[in-house]
Amino acid sequence: MPAYRVIHETEYRYRWPVSLSQQLLHLEPRDMPWQRVHSRSLTVSPLPVRRYNGEDSFGNPCTRLEINQPHTVLNVCAEMHLEVMERPRLMAFEDSPAWEKVVEDCCYHSGPIDSEQLEALRYRQESPYIRIKHVFADYALKSFTPQRPLLEAVEALMSRIHEEFTFDPEATHVATPLTEVLERKRGVCQDFAHLMLACLRALGIPARYVSGYLLTQPPPGQPRLIGADASHAWISVWCPDAGWTDFDPTNDVVPGTEHLTLAWGRDFSDVSPLRGVILGGGDHELDVWVTVMPETEDGPARDAPIPNNAW
Repeated sequence: MPAYRVIHETEYRYRWPVSLSQQLLHLEPRDMPWQRVHSRSLTVSPLPVRRYNGEDSFGNPCTRLEINQPHTVLNVCAEMHLEVMERPRLMAFEDSPAWEKVVEDCCYHSGPIDSEQLEALRYRQESPYIRIKHVFADYALKSFTPQRPLLEAVEALMSRIHEEFTFDPEATHVATPLTEVLERKRGVCQDFAHLMLACLRALGIPARYVSGYLLTQPPPGQPRLIGADASHAWISVWCPDAGWTDFDPTNDVVPGTEHLTLAWGRDFSDVSPLRGVILGGGDHELDVWVTVMPETEDGPARDAPIPNNAW
């Protein structure tokens, strides 16, 4: 079973002092049948006067912080050690029910539904970053041909997004409309996950946003660098009798032991690693450093740039 060490550091630098900061953190990975969290730690500077650990409405571990001393720099460093196992696949994709049948089963019925389906239905609606529009359904229908098995069609949609879109960190920002992403066919993993969700929900299929990390390999013969990785995003689709199945449109893969799950929700707004409200501050700069490293590997190269308080 692959074991990993992850370091995720976030630093805000403000132009003017912040007198009060209240933050919500999603920086603690979920314990799941295929993922075991062995340890986790969180270092915050300046020290918060209040800290609450709990769960959000989606069952994700979260931390709420309150800092009431003036500061011009906020540094949050999370470190976690976890194991990731192969995920059991309860159904071959070609054996999944026709996608139209799943849509019909997810429509409103007067009869009772089980708790699993009720939970899934919350991921069938619009959310802050995802609007249900005909243009997304039209794009999806090229993969969702009549009576095609649901999971087979979702895999085909994933592959099309991977083939037709270009990864471009400069093309979008967090508020770029999905219609623009679809038109320009450029973006990052968050855009591709949001677009795939919009396509699926436009057809009436429950699908959720998953945040986490992906193990990346340094070029041959070169050491792993501190902070060279990044957060990652993919999606998960609900299918009767098969449960939730993850798909990564950025890499055209079904996530396995190199995908580390942090949290899930309707879209990025539900699982942002760090978000909150502040009093004061003015303009600010943000830096994020992420390192994902197998536990069996020696430490990252020490001659790489080392962010403050990373160790």
